[in-house]
Amino acid sequence: MRQSHQLPLVGLLLYSLIPSQLCKICEVHKENYSCLNPLISTMINSKHTRGIQDANVLLSFRLVGIQKQDVEQQLIQHIKDKVARKGSDLTSGQLALIILALGECQNPDKKFIDDYHLVSQLEKKFQEEIENMGAHNGNPLTNYYQLSLDVLALCLFNGSYSIPKVAELFDPENKNYYFGGQFSVDTGAMAVLALTCLEKNVTNGQIKIDSKDLECIDNHIKSLVKKILSEKKENGLIGNIFSTGEAMQALFVSSNYYNESEWDCQQTLDTVLKEISHGTFSIPTAAAQIFPALIGKTYLDVNKDSPCSNNFNISTCESVTPTDSPSNISVHYSVKINETYSTNVTVLNGSFFLDVMTEAQKINETIFSFTMVETSWGPYITSVQGLSANSSKRTYWQLLSEGKPLSQGAGSYLVHDGENLEVRWSKY
Repeated sequence: MRQSHQLPLVGLLLYSLIPSQLCKICEVHKENYSCLNPLISTMINSKHTRGIQDANVLLSFRLVGIQKQDVEQQLIQHIKDKVARKGSDLTSGQLALIILALGECQNPDKKFIDDYHLVSQLEKKFQEEIENMGAHNGNPLTNYYQLSLDVLALCLFNGSYSIPKVAELFDPENKNYYFGGQFSVDTGAMAVLALTCLEKNVTNGQIKIDSKDLECIDNHIKSLVKKILSEKKENGLIGNIFSTGEAMQALFVSSNYYNESEWDCQQTLDTVLKEISHGTFSIPTAAAQIFPALIGKTYLDVNKDSPCSNNFNISTCESVTPTDSPSNISVHYSVKINETYSTNVTVLNGSFFLDVMTEAQKINETIFSFTMVETSWGPYITSVQGLSANSSKRTYWQLLSEGKPLSQGAGSYLVHDGENLEVRWSKY
C-alpha cells in the first residue's frame, strides 16, 4: 500500500506494544465435521444461490478447504459473468467480497482480478463512499459493514487508501455502527477484522504509519471488541445467530483485548451447532458466513500466495427435502408509514414473508405494492407504495413479527399461522 507517513521514535515504542493478534480459537474437531454437513448441503444444493451470494459461498469454500470442483467452477463463472456485465453497478462491499473470494489461495483467478483492475475499481468506489459521507451528513453510499469489507480487501490486496482517514472514520462512536439505536455486531466485527489487518501490516513492516494514527486504531479495536462482547447473550450467541460467526472471527484475532472470563467460546460454538441441527442457516450466505469460524478460520486468513487446502473432500452432499405440506395458513399483514394499512392474507404452509407481501400486493396493488433487489442475504425491500429506502437519509423498510424486528430477511423468514406481520417505514 502506498503511504507517505513515517513511524517516528515514539511510534516505534508504541509499535512494540501492538498486540500480536495471537488467536484464542475454539473449533469443531475433525471427527465431528459431519455435524457441518447441513451447511455444506445448503451451499452446494441451494437453487437460490445467485449474484453476490456466489462470492460468499466461494470465499467460504476456499477458506475452509471444501473441494467440489464442479460447484466451485460454476460459482467462479457466475462471479466473473457478473463483473463483466455489471461491474460498475456493484457496490463497494460487493466488489470487495468478490476480490476476497477470487483472490483466496493460489489459483488462476488472480489474473481476472488483475485484468479487470478490480483493486483499482475498489479504491475508486471506497473514495466515492467517503465523498458521499462528506456531502450527506456522514452517511456512506452503502453502510459501514461494506466500508469495513472495503478496507479489509484493500489491506489484504495492497490497495491504496488513507490510513488517517480510516482512523478518523472508524471511530466506534460513529452513528454508522448503529441500526435503530442498536449496535450492529456484524458491522463492528468486520471493522475489527479490517483494523486488525492494518495493525498486522504495521507489525510485519509492510506499511509505515504515524504513531497517532496507530494509537487511534488500537483504541478503536479495543472499544469495538468491548461493544461486541456487551452484546453477548446468555446462551453464548453474540448479537443474533446470524452475526455470531463474524463476531467469533473478530474475537479470535483480538484475544489480547479481553480477559478469558469475558467470553466462553465453547458455549458459543455449542449453541451454533445446535442451531445448525435445527436448520437455522437455510440460505447460502448464512451458511457461508458462519462456516469459517467453526473450523477456526477468519477473513484475515485470506492469502493469495498460500496453497489451496483440502479439508473437506466432498463427493456428494445430499440435501434433505422437507415433506410437502399443501395446507393453507392465514396471517395478518400491515404496512405502516404515517398510518397503518392492513389485510388478512392466505398463503401455503411453509411460505416466507416475501410470499405474504406478494399475495397482499395481489389483493390491493396500490396499498401493498413493493419493489425489491437481490442481495447476498436474499431479497431486500427497496420500496413500498412507491416510497423508497435511502441510505443517505438513513431510511429503510423494517420487517416485524408481533411488533418485534426480525433478524431474517423477507426471503428467509418462515411465517406461521395467525401471525401478525408488519412492514414499517423506519430510520436507523
